Amino acid sequence: MSAEPDHRRLLAAISAEERNRLLEQSDLPALNRIALHLGAIGLLSLWIASGWPGWWLALIPQGILLVFLFTAMHECTHKTAFRSDGLNQVVCWISGLILFLPPNWFRYFHLAHHRYTHDPDHDPELATPKPHDWTTYLIYLSGVPVWKNLFRAILSNAAGRNADSFVPDRASGRVRIEAQALLAFYALVAGASIWLQSMVLIWVWLVPVLLGQPFLRAFLLAEHSGCPHAASMLDNTRTTFTARLVRLISWNMPYHTEHHVYPAVPFHKLPDLHRRIQAWLVNTEPGYAAFHEKYAAGLRKSAVTRRRA
Repeated sequence: MSAEPDHRRLLAAISAEERNRLLEQSDLPALNRIALHLGAIGLLSLWIASGWPGWWLALIPQGILLVFLFTAMHECTHKTAFRSDGLNQVVCWISGLILFLPPNWFRYFHLAHHRYTHDPDHDPELATPKPHDWTTYLIYLSGVPVWKNLFRAILSNAAGRNADSFVPDRASGRVRIEAQALLAFYALVAGASIWLQSMVLIWVWLVPVLLGQPFLRAFLLAEHSGCPHAASMLDNTRTTFTARLVRLISWNMPYHTEHHVYPAVPFHKLPDLHRRIQAWLVNTEPGYAAFHEKYAAGLRKSAVTRRRA
């Protein structure tokens, strides 16, 4: 890891007045964003559940919106989405229940990721290797590894057998109770569906999140993959320029270098931070298709090298 984290010099160059403006929190932007996000999910759920003509066409858009609640949860994990801590907690739990992602456990995971960003020895995101050939790339995009890891985490946490180094000892009881609460909720939902003989939740929730997960995997792969294992957030993280709609449903997370440079900046202030530091950005891509085209080219090159070896 580099000993000279350039992002700290960049932060030091921001005036106190500008810093205060960037860090200003408000409930309104996040309330508008979550209302729009959940409202769209509600409309698509109604379309699917009602069996209106072409309802199956709504499954993938529904899945994308559901899995991208991860980005809302991510913001609330930092406690920057809303000024109100209670609202951050509520959105974390709603998103976590939908995504099978324990909120407190994820918070410890994510804080360790920020503390050791792209450090192969300590970043928990790198505990599972990134795709290195076509097989691992397709398996990664399928979402199968992340589902396996999430269910393993929930079950081990619920049994009190959590062994994750990023979870402090003082939090072991909290993550155990949290996982047990999640399992109780899923058992209640499953039981109610069976009793009512209803398939509604399968079609408005479970099938869509399975279909949507590859889109989230493709989105997240662009954040750090292929960047140097350096200490500077300007080097180890990538900003991806993309359509406004993508920034909307992903809560501005394509501005990912900006987020890692200054995690305390709320999502709705990231465009301002981007304008402030864009000249310093090292790793950028003009879109997610462009990123994956380069990633695929790297896989082809590796495959040719292995065949020649």
